[in-house]
Amino acid sequence: MLRRVASRRLASLALICGVQPSARAMAAAATTATTSPPSSGNDYPYQTVMQNGVEVDPQYPGTAVERLRSVLARVRALGSLDGPWPEVRSQLLAAGGLKEDYSTSHAFNDDNHCDLTTMLPEVSYNSNSDGAVAQISRRNQLGPHISKASLPELGAGGSWSTCTNGAHLTPPSDVAHVQFASRIAFKLVWAPPDFSTFVLVDDEGRELKRGRPTGKLPPLYARQGNYELVRGGKYAVAAEAAGAGKPAPANGEACAAAEDCLAGA
Repeated sequence: MLRRVASRRLASLALICGVQPSARAMAAAATTATTSPPSSGNDYPYQTVMQNGVEVDPQYPGTAVERLRSVLARVRALGSLDGPWPEVRSQLLAAGGLKEDYSTSHAFNDDNHCDLTTMLPEVSYNSNSDGAVAQISRRNQLGPHISKASLPELGAGGSWSTCTNGAHLTPPSDVAHVQFASRIAFKLVWAPPDFSTFVLVDDEGRELKRGRPTGKLPPLYARQGNYELVRGGKYAVAAEAAGAGKPAPANGEACAAAEDCLAGA
């Protein structure tokens, strides 16, 4: 049933989602560089390299590294996410470096636009012209929207709430990773079985925060569909644990079977 809901929703989602990775961004990983381990204090928990004085994530060179670091710091500093949904959503936008305006009204309010992605400027102005991500428009020119909606104080580049579809695969084949060649700073996933709790997870699926907001939430079909988009992949694990009333697995490993998590076994 949930998969049918997600399929119906995805059929209509040729929306403002993503871009094609630039040749400049993709070439960055192949250039001569000095490698650094994941940052101390877990402020940027992935390997980076220095290229021409710029810190770059070699696995996803479209990532705006300093901006992602700033977003993670803001997420860790968030208080309770159990209040009224409009207020919680405002906190998520601010943590992600996005203004709250018409262009971001879809962010975290449907099933699909639930990935907070930080990307380099040259990546943000490309489009999905070759259809690299399925069911996403080939004419998504997001650059002006990203530039206008991104809060500059978080660092160079921009932020956007990109589409989740394809995130259940390994490696992820969603807009952030395929089109932007960027990591996500965080992903919102609603937790089964009642979809009243959500988790925020990082690029590896590790839980950052969880919340149980009140008031008028996104429609139930959207919350169900959101989970279906990641079901079976690493980004579903923390949500399944939260739905079963369990702490997130410390090592990020999936339950032996999804039913085990849902049953609280």
